[in-house]
Amino acid sequence: MTRRALLAVLLTAPLLAHAAGPLRDRIAERMAERAANDMEEGEAGPASALPAGVRLLANQSYGNDPRQRYDVYLPAHAERAPVIFMVHGGAWRVGDKANAPVVQNKVARWATRGIIVVSINYRMLPSASVAIQAEDVASALSAAQARAAEWGGDSGKFVLMGHSAGAHLVALLASSASAHGAAPWLGTVALDSAAMDVPGLMNQRHFPLYDQAFGSDAAYWSTVSPLAQLKAGGKPLLLVCSSRRKDSCPQADAYASQARALGISVQVLPQDQTHGQINQTLGQPGAYTDAVERFLTSLDPALATRLL
Repeated sequence: MTRRALLAVLLTAPLLAHAAGPLRDRIAERMAERAANDMEEGEAGPASALPAGVRLLANQSYGNDPRQRYDVYLPAHAERAPVIFMVHGGAWRVGDKANAPVVQNKVARWATRGIIVVSINYRMLPSASVAIQAEDVASALSAAQARAAEWGGDSGKFVLMGHSAGAHLVALLASSASAHGAAPWLGTVALDSAAMDVPGLMNQRHFPLYDQAFGSDAAYWSTVSPLAQLKAGGKPLLLVCSSRRKDSCPQADAYASQARALGISVQVLPQDQTHGQINQTLGQPGAYTDAVERFLTSLDPALATRLL
């Protein structure tokens, strides 16, 4: 969390202590929104012009709600192309598929190398619970897989990727080793989630945004906890975590330990970057992007051919 977000929490906490009823709830909601926006570090801006040769299919529908849409970034002359399937963050209540840190560097890096990039929206708090959001991600995945061939893509060569709340959602799907009707995918990249163990998170001091997302029902916490839902048979998973935070890497390490005990291949990649930078800088030339791409190339020869 940046200094501005931390200052907002510190200044608003006394108000929460003395407020009552609806006022307290509204203050907590505003804190969650501010923290979410700040943690995403500028995701309000749209991406800039597309790279040469890349075509955008915007607002493809996978449901009746206006939020149930996804964008497809198509490389030129795609043929049986692998697909990066991206889920934005924003504390399960804000964010957008077209925001620059979500797609700009990823599209510039991967769509120009013959990889299709899909970026999705989904219903969010307060109108849709975290469990419903996970169902939306699964529905979007299934819909994109069904149409991959018409884009020149391969429905069997999807990689799930998400940042922050989106990282939690893709990890939740990966943990159950299935996604409510979606076909199997190659692997998953979770970019800096501190909610891999939701009961553990909620049973210690935590930011109000997690109360907004997970509520007070301990039974519900387990249903939306990647660690609690972890089952054998999952595909390879890369957990990127910010070493500047106290919560993200320990959660990643705990999840990885249990996953490996179940025979699942999991890698943890700590990065000396902020929460927002982990999303925004992925795709820029450098050691971080190279490390993520080493994981991607290990998943399938189609990715290795395009990235090596």
